[in-house]
Amino acid sequence: MTDSSATGGNPVVDMRGITVEFSGVKALADVDFRLFPGEVHALMGENGAGKSTLIKALTGVHRPTAGTILLKGEPVEFTAPGQARNAGISTVYQEVNLCPNLSVAENILLGHEPRRLGAIDGRAMRARAAELMARIGLSIDPASVLSSHSIAVQQLVAITRALVVDASVLVLDEPTSSLDSDEVEELFRIVRVLRDEGVAILFVSHFLDQVYEIADRMTVLRNGGLVGEYLPQHLDRMALVSAMLGREAGLLDEVERRSGERTPRSAPVLVAKGLGRAGAIEPFDLEIHEGEVVGLAGLLGSGRTELARLLAGADRPDTGLLMVDGETIRSRGPRSLIAKGVAFCSEDRKAEGVVEDLSVRDNLILATQAARGWARPVARRTAEAMVAEYIERLDIRPADPDAVMGNLSGGNQQKVLLARWLVTRPRLLILDEPTRGIDIGAKAQIQKVVAELAAEGMAVLFISAELEEVVRVSDRVVVLRDRHKVAELSGAEISADSVMTAIAADAHASAAVAS
Repeated sequence: MTDSSATGGNPVVDMRGITVEFSGVKALADVDFRLFPGEVHALMGENGAGKSTLIKALTGVHRPTAGTILLKGEPVEFTAPGQARNAGISTVYQEVNLCPNLSVAENILLGHEPRRLGAIDGRAMRARAAELMARIGLSIDPASVLSSHSIAVQQLVAITRALVVDASVLVLDEPTSSLDSDEVEELFRIVRVLRDEGVAILFVSHFLDQVYEIADRMTVLRNGGLVGEYLPQHLDRMALVSAMLGREAGLLDEVERRSGERTPRSAPVLVAKGLGRAGAIEPFDLEIHEGEVVGLAGLLGSGRTELARLLAGADRPDTGLLMVDGETIRSRGPRSLIAKGVAFCSEDRKAEGVVEDLSVRDNLILATQAARGWARPVARRTAEAMVAEYIERLDIRPADPDAVMGNLSGGNQQKVLLARWLVTRPRLLILDEPTRGIDIGAKAQIQKVVAELAAEGMAVLFISAELEEVVRVSDRVVVLRDRHKVAELSGAEISADSVMTAIAADAHASAAVAS
C-alpha cells in the first residue's frame, strides 16, 4: 500500500522493521518509516496506533526491540533524547516542555549558553537568541520571561530552540491543538520556511484539514502496524479516515444528534443563579437536568473553562448561588461538590489528571479511593471488577490494568480519566474538552459514551471548541462570548450556524436571547 511516487533522493531518516514491546505487548510491529529532507511528512493514526511510540523510538526515549534506524544513511542507536538532539533531531511536543520562569533567550539556548571568562555571557546569549528567532520571523524581546507569552509564542520559542543544534529533523507532535486559526497560520508559515531550507519535518495532528494543507506526504499507522505511505493528492479524506480506522468512514454519524429528543423530566440536578468570578466569568444563570447533555460553546477566551471550574468548585465564585439537588452549596471547595456527585474532567489532562508513573488501575480508582479516604483502601476484588468493566466499556488500549499510564496514548489516557469519574457514579459529569487532541475513533467513542450516560439519567456538561461536536451531543447549548453568557439554544434552534450567529450577535441582541 506504499506509494511509490514519493520524493526522490535519499531519506534523512530511514526506519526499517521497527518493533517496540512493553511487557510482551507489541506497541509497534515491523514498521517502516521514511523522512526526506525538505518535506513535511504527516504521521497519522488513531490514538494507540503507535505514533508516539514511533517518535520515541526515533528520539531515544524507547529502544526498539527489533529493527534499524538510519540517519543520513548511517545506522544509529540512541539511548537518550539528548543523543538524538545532538545528532540533529529536535522534538516539539503538544505540551510545551520549556521553563516558564526563565527568559526567552535562556530557554532557547539552555545547555548551549555562550560563555565569557567561564561565566554565561547574557548579552551574547540574547543576541544569539534574537538571531535564531529572526531566522523564522519571530520578533519578541529575548530578555522577556517566557510565561508572559501566549502558548502559540511558546511553541515558536520551542521551535527556535531546535535551531540551536542546526536540526536536520524537526518533530512537531500536535503543535496546533491549543492554537487558534491565526496562530496556526503563523506556525505553518514558519514550518514552510524551515521546509524550504531543507529541514525534514515530521508532523503529527488530528486535524485533517491542517494535514492536507501542510503535508507533502503522509504515513498511516493502525494498531501498531504500518498501513501505508501516501501522497495527499492520492488519498482523499474519506479514504484516509478509512485507513486509520480499518473500516468505512462515517463513524461519527453513528452518534446521532440528541437535540430535541428529550425534555427535562425532573427537578434540575444543578442550578446556578448569578454565579460569577471577577476577571474570569460574568454572573450567569444555568440549570442542568437529569438525563440532559448541556453543551458549552464559545471562542477561546470566552470563559468556558472558567464557568466549568466554578460549577466544580475548583475556583471560588465572588457572587451568586449554586445548588445541587435543591441544596445550596455553602462550602465551595471541590471536595464538597464531589461529595454531592459533581465530577470534573479538566481539559489539562497532563497537569490536572494523569499520574504518569502509576498503573491504569491506580489511575482509574484514584477518585474512588480519595472519596473513601486512604485509611479505607478499595478491596482488590472490587477494584479489579471496576477496572475490568470500564476498560471494556471504553475500549481502553492496551486492555492491561497494570500498564503504566505514561505509556498510553493521549486518547487512551483521556478514557482512563473519564472512567475514573464514572466509577464514582456522579450525578453531574463536567467534561472540559474531553476530545481535544485525540483521534476520530476515540472521539466518536467518547461521544457515544456521553449519549449513553445521559440515557441512563446522568446530567452532563460538555465543553468543546468544535461547534459540530457540541451540536451533535447536546440537548441544549449555552453560548459564551467575552466571559458573558450570550445565548441558550435548544431543540431545532441548535446548529453550528445558530451558535456562530449568537457569538457574532451585537450586545443588545445577545442579551435578549440570553434572557
